[in-house]
Amino acid sequence: MGRFHRHDDGTAHEHSVTERGGHEHDSPSHADASPEHDLGDMSGYGTGPERIQVLERIFGENDRTAQANRDLLDANRVVAINMMSSPGAGKTLILQRTLAAMADRADRADKVRVGIVEGDIETSIDADRLAGYGAQIALLNTSNGFGGECHLDAPMVRSALARLTLAEVDLLFVENVGNLVCPAEFDVGAHHRVMVFAITEGEEKPLKYPVMFRSVELLLLNKMDLLPHLDFDMALFERNLRSVNPTVTVIPVSARTGEGLDNWYAWLKQPTALPTNGAASST
Repeated sequence: MGRFHRHDDGTAHEHSVTERGGHEHDSPSHADASPEHDLGDMSGYGTGPERIQVLERIFGENDRTAQANRDLLDANRVVAINMMSSPGAGKTLILQRTLAAMADRADRADKVRVGIVEGDIETSIDADRLAGYGAQIALLNTSNGFGGECHLDAPMVRSALARLTLAEVDLLFVENVGNLVCPAEFDVGAHHRVMVFAITEGEEKPLKYPVMFRSVELLLLNKMDLLPHLDFDMALFERNLRSVNPTVTVIPVSARTGEGLDNWYAWLKQPTALPTNGAASST
């Protein structure tokens, strides 16, 4: 069987895999994007230049839609952040605390109007957790009858943007589907990429899943309250992380206790992320 993969420079190839459950990027939601995506027998991982050309077209169409999403966000002066992580790393709780902190500023001159694109394979559990803080929320369930997509792509996000009043949003969080691989391969039109990583996941993950770690500019190192109870080697994790992304900013946090979250809120106020007075700049 073959596995399609796109490198950081945009080139693509297939390589063999032996494990079960490999992800196919040409699943029905992508294949149905245009008549060009009639791939015939979808039951296997066929190899060859024709397949790679089709998959490159899928990525090309995704990237064009991602740019259209950015143009739409820029026109409405909205800054978008793609939040990625593995399942259970804590990004929903971090977002919940972030929304609560921003809701406390609702009567101030520097208040921030927030929108959420919430991605999950099934259920509205995470979207429900984020309700009640004054944010606009658009839910995307990726279930497609074949188990569901393990990521959001630009066309999905485009459909969610149509359900938000962007003229009344300053900052948009895209909470991607929990997965350490696929979300990093698809540009959704966000201006920034942020990863939530829990120390319970182990020091080796940057080496095993380098694409996501390499793609982000900020890493929220979560569950720091558990550090005294784990044998997590912080120095080793730092070396592994810097070997794949030397410039990434790391903010240690605990979503449970609130430790370090003020540093995350400060990052959100940076000029490149979100100016004050509700006016977001293009990046």
